[in-house]
Amino acid sequence: MSQSDIGLVGLAVMGENLVLNMESRGYQVSVFNRTVTKVDEFVGKNPGKKLKGCHSLKELVDSLKSPRKIFMMVKAGPAVDDLIRELIPLCSPGDILIDGGNTYFPDSNRRTVEVEKAGLLFCGTGVSGGEEGALKGPSIMPGGSVASWPHVKEILQKISAKVGPNHDIPCCEWVGPAGAGHYVKMVHNGIEYGDMQLICEAYFILKNALGLTNEELYQVFKTWNEGELESYLIEITRDIFTVIDPDTGDHLVDKILDTAAQKGTGKWMSQHALDLGVPTTLITESVFARCLSAQQPARVRASKVFPPPTKRYTGDKAQFIEEIRQALYASKICSYAQGFVQLEAAANEFKWDLNYGNVSLLWRGGCIIRARFLEDIKRAFDKNPKLENLLIDDFFAAAIRKAEPGWRHAVATAVELGLPVPGFAAALSYFDGYRRDRLPANLLQAQRDYFGAHTYQRTDKEGAFHTDWIRARKLT
Repeated sequence: MSQSDIGLVGLAVMGENLVLNMESRGYQVSVFNRTVTKVDEFVGKNPGKKLKGCHSLKELVDSLKSPRKIFMMVKAGPAVDDLIRELIPLCSPGDILIDGGNTYFPDSNRRTVEVEKAGLLFCGTGVSGGEEGALKGPSIMPGGSVASWPHVKEILQKISAKVGPNHDIPCCEWVGPAGAGHYVKMVHNGIEYGDMQLICEAYFILKNALGLTNEELYQVFKTWNEGELESYLIEITRDIFTVIDPDTGDHLVDKILDTAAQKGTGKWMSQHALDLGVPTTLITESVFARCLSAQQPARVRASKVFPPPTKRYTGDKAQFIEEIRQALYASKICSYAQGFVQLEAAANEFKWDLNYGNVSLLWRGGCIIRARFLEDIKRAFDKNPKLENLLIDDFFAAAIRKAEPGWRHAVATAVELGLPVPGFAAALSYFDGYRRDRLPANLLQAQRDYFGAHTYQRTDKEGAFHTDWIRARKLT
């Protein structure tokens, strides 16, 4: 067998599917896994395909064309560092190590430097789309060593999802140096947290305020998916309401414990938002909502002390469903606006030259947050690459104005009925704060100066000022 075009280490389901994706695009792929029996099993169950099973890292490296391209699909964290340390002495200058795991971006910042010092190139690559995306075409967000891109571009773009009228625009483009690719993937995942939370809040209001059945919920989400909310997450939510539990004959969704799990990527985004000083409030509330859901035993005990209200909405049902849709759409706009503000802050912090229109296109297909909505974001940044916030783009500003009355009514009604809507409320509070030319932070600065002499600025003259507030009070 001739030398392979690319190698992959790590044959879990994502790794296997990426290999099959690459092979289906005409590439010969060498594969290795720590448990070598898995290598033989994988190659054995795919007869006739251009696969080369390797029983050692050296065998894998030796089987590849130069410059060697090695896709690492191992658990994020120390395992990646260990693998890189093993690969470096086996490789030659100019070979490329691709980390396709769910890596925290500072690790990619560090690894880019370390791998380049060893004479190799590093490509920290966000991959989104789950198992199906890996097989059929994921969203791919490459960053790292700039010199690596010409060598990996063809393969990564060929295996990525495609969009556009002719389905020929790859959802894969160079993001930026060092950890930029994994940063964009982190923001994608944070926005995913927000999208899911907002959809769940809409479901909770529809179910508890209006008493909709699962069949009716299916129809609502089906209709929503035919309009401006069209997206993968709305689509699968629609379908979830049709699934029957074979054990009980009831709808499966109603049998699932209301405790949400998380892998930490939303938390990473919220933590870094605090480091950057940007108000990524909706995504942070979405993380906290999962944390609160995990306290299920405590919530059950609390419900006995504070029985949840059972009052239903008695107004126009169809109109209220439309207002919930408007709340979902407007909150979604705020969520993406916050995400791109954080991307810009990170780009300024790390001196990355990010193309925000391209970033939105990367998410248009293959990934979990893929949606029609992203084409509007692409147009907004194509029109104004320096757009400071999506909310002030003409298209999105008009959408917010149209949705605002229904959005407010939906949030107010949920609050009156005792239904938790932290995502909707956080988005609305962000919008109300962002559009105010004056906030109560003047009083906050006075408080800080009073107890800590932290100084303040004035509206009528330049400079930093301090007042002896105790003495000034005594003089009055």
